[in-house]
Amino acid sequence: MGHIAYIGIGSNLGDKLHQCEKAISEILKIDRHKLLAKSSLFKTQPIGYTSQDWFVNGAIKIGTDLDALELFRTLKAIESQLGRTETFRWGPRTIDLDILFFDDVEIHTEELQIPHPQIQNRQFVLIPLAEIDRNFIHPVLKKPIQELLNNFKEDQGVEKL
Repeated sequence: MGHIAYIGIGSNLGDKLHQCEKAISEILKIDRHKLLAKSSLFKTQPIGYTSQDWFVNGAIKIGTDLDALELFRTLKAIESQLGRTETFRWGPRTIDLDILFFDDVEIHTEELQIPHPQIQNRQFVLIPLAEIDRNFIHPVLKKPIQELLNNFKEDQGVEKL
């Protein structure tokens, strides 16, 4: 496997646990992907638009031979396959798959932002990431995931399932 990718997974519509597990299964069906680590799943409060059901969130670390853009497009196809329809920013979704990190590269295009720009502001991302790779260094902030999590001042309502 040529690359290491960290993928955030979330759902707040339908059978949320099943949606997250199904998404992981679909990602791993791709023969150029290998699961390296999988976090627990967490029940999390919505952020941004709060008048919606809680989310289930987690993260996986995979080995992949796809480049970042191919992986991004593959994840979007899996979201569509699992019934995701675009609503509005921070709105409800059957499944949300985000590339959090891809190796230690930075990519800034209209289509793709890596590292994901909100990682350091989201406990529901940092907690699963810390569970699978607490010492991974954020390539932009130059700090380990655990340190970013330790610096959090507020509790955003993340409960292990």
